[in-house]
Amino acid sequence: MYELIKNLGTWLTSGAGWTGADGIAHRLAEHLQYSLLATLVAAAIGLPLGLLIGHTGKGAFVAINLASFGRALPTVGLVVLVFLAGGLSMLPVYVALVALAVPAIVTNTYAGMTAVDPDVKDAARGQGMRGHQVLFQVELPLALPLIMTGLRLALIQVVATATIAAYVSFGGLGRYVFDGLAQRDLVQVLGGAVLVAVVAVALDLLLSGLQRFLFRHRTA
Repeated sequence: MYELIKNLGTWLTSGAGWTGADGIAHRLAEHLQYSLLATLVAAAIGLPLGLLIGHTGKGAFVAINLASFGRALPTVGLVVLVFLAGGLSMLPVYVALVALAVPAIVTNTYAGMTAVDPDVKDAARGQGMRGHQVLFQVELPLALPLIMTGLRLALIQVVATATIAAYVSFGGLGRYVFDGLAQRDLVQVLGGAVLVAVVAVALDLLLSGLQRFLFRHRTA
């Protein structure tokens, strides 16, 4: 065990291991690209949908059940299916990651909107606010904590699952996991897993800090 940890430390801190097309820096950049782009696309889909059904109360049953269906999809199976249909491109990876991230965003956004006190919304309408003003000036700010939680959950899930890009011969930190398994290189496998965990924790802390900053700024 000591020898494994020692070899892992050497692998992670070796200058040669951080350079080149197969270096940690390049693989990390690829992993972040896959994760952030997929989460942004998922947010562009999930946030408006969650806000709409939360504000109007219409379509909630269909939207939430679709979100649950998306959460139940086998990610690797979806990647392989789209990969076989779409050829050699990153499309299957992005489709799978977006499908994974959308449910958490939709459900948390919807939950945040429905948690807003109806009396607060009625008071806003009583002051002459129109529907879009109630949505953006009253409901959205109050729902923001749960919305941010949904974005954090989605991003962490995507970061952890983006390793599947390597399953269909693309890059990212998953390359170390799959290549290490193929080569029976436990140090490389463990190194890839550690790097993915560190990235996930770092991004979660970053979003958590942003969330605290936004709420402090809003209440100041």
